[in-house]
Amino acid sequence: MAYAITRTCCNDASCVSVCPVNCIHPTPEEPEFGTTDMLYIDPQACIDCGACADACPVDAVYPVDRLRGPDVAFGDLNRDWYRDHPNDHAWGAPSFPRSLPGELGTLRIAVVGTGPSAGYTAQELLRCTSAELTMIDRLPVTGGLLRHGVAPDHQSTKRIAESFASVFHDPRLRMHLNLEVGTDVTHEELAAHHHAVVYAVGAAADRRLGVPGEDLPGSLPATSFVGWYNADPTVPADAVELSAERVVVVGNGNVAVDIARILLTDPDRLAVTDIADHALAALSRSRVREVVLLARRGPGQAAWTAPEFLALRRLPGVELVVEDHPQVRAAIEAAAPDSRAALLAGLPLVRTDEGVEPGPGRRIVLRFLSTPVELTGADGRVGGLTVERTRLTEDGEPDGTTGEREVLRAGLVVRSIGHRGVPLPGLPFDERTGTVARRGGRVVDPATGRALPGAYVVGWAKRGPSGGIGANRACARETVDALLDDAVARLLPEPPAGRAEFERLVRRRRPDVVGLKELRAVDRAERERGAAQGRPRVKLATVAELLAAGRRR
Repeated sequence: MAYAITRTCCNDASCVSVCPVNCIHPTPEEPEFGTTDMLYIDPQACIDCGACADACPVDAVYPVDRLRGPDVAFGDLNRDWYRDHPNDHAWGAPSFPRSLPGELGTLRIAVVGTGPSAGYTAQELLRCTSAELTMIDRLPVTGGLLRHGVAPDHQSTKRIAESFASVFHDPRLRMHLNLEVGTDVTHEELAAHHHAVVYAVGAAADRRLGVPGEDLPGSLPATSFVGWYNADPTVPADAVELSAERVVVVGNGNVAVDIARILLTDPDRLAVTDIADHALAALSRSRVREVVLLARRGPGQAAWTAPEFLALRRLPGVELVVEDHPQVRAAIEAAAPDSRAALLAGLPLVRTDEGVEPGPGRRIVLRFLSTPVELTGADGRVGGLTVERTRLTEDGEPDGTTGEREVLRAGLVVRSIGHRGVPLPGLPFDERTGTVARRGGRVVDPATGRALPGAYVVGWAKRGPSGGIGANRACARETVDALLDDAVARLLPEPPAGRAEFERLVRRRRPDVVGLKELRAVDRAERERGAAQGRPRVKLATVAELLAAGRRR
């Protein structure tokens, strides 16, 4: 019986490299890699060896005959992908790990960030070089979006963090957490102690709607909401108020889907995850019964991935409906079998009156062709969102509005319309793309186009907020290749100071810096708290709590 990849696929292609018959696609060398919702196993070519299941870091691979419940659909998804993407599974040219000439000596490389892109970068450097690494994070705990971005009911996805555990414990790596580059140390100081600096800092800002009332209490960016339920210590425990019956989420990507799902999931189901204690308590007394996912475009341009949407369709005790509209109805009826719009087939099409309180039960309303134009207040908070119908081109792209307006009554509005990078002191920034100015993985001066010696970038800070966790693996390899090419070409500047001097500088600037021993103590404390409650861990939600746990090592 063939194997199939299911919805928790992280796309990092660990399975591709171990498949003896090359039946998992798209591979990192193929054009569609990084743009498909997931990877797929060809059931006609699979020899049922199970190597892919053993290699998968997130337990996404199962024998087709063992799929149950909502996951049964993934057997068909894997098979049907090859109907439209026939492949002879021929092997490409072999590739071999990079290495550096011995006469170059030992490189010292700093990696700023500890999320997925940083983890893959460090993993690649440790595997193919003898470099000494310094990893830095502004928070006193590692993980980045793995810890503070992945939804708590996606515990299998979080397991990819275990693949980085050996990286963080490698004797050639030094960890400096609770240290902020640009505030505690500068880029110039990093460069003075390392041959190269790789920035893996993500995209920390949210895109704004740019409409009146956006700054009213009760209007939040998705990063704040996600950080709130994931115990991000930069987000206060009282950041989210759930006293209203309707929430509007502007956007319909995977993050928007996560927010809708968490808002309406039975709290008892969340109580066995690592959700923040304060969020679990708030959700247990929440009055929210309806979540509206709002999109400017039509069903064919929805931004969610098929695996995430299929899970949403089967959320226990929650009705999923589509707000009825002639163009929406026509798009669903005319949808190609593998399109986003086809996923809506069979869902109820309903007329809604969102100017009044929701009816009984819990439901998610998918509302398309609606552009936010204003948030209105009630008692000093958000009370409603005015939307206007979108006019679309024949290709389904927004082309202005029709003038038809409606007020959606809502006590909480969450914008989930994408992330944007923020400028880093000492590095050039591309305002147009919201990324560090770069060419490939090299940081460049935008005025001259010349690379800044020894400065590199990876992840969302490099390519913008696109691609899931696994996409960072190929991105990291490209950046590391650029760094190694420059090392071989003798283009990396020789730092005047060494590792010991840098560690003294760090301790002087930030006496409460967190190292590996303190990180282990935090991990142990959270796991012990979790074990007492039958949960994987209970996260410490403030910087003070994290630092205190680290001192109890």
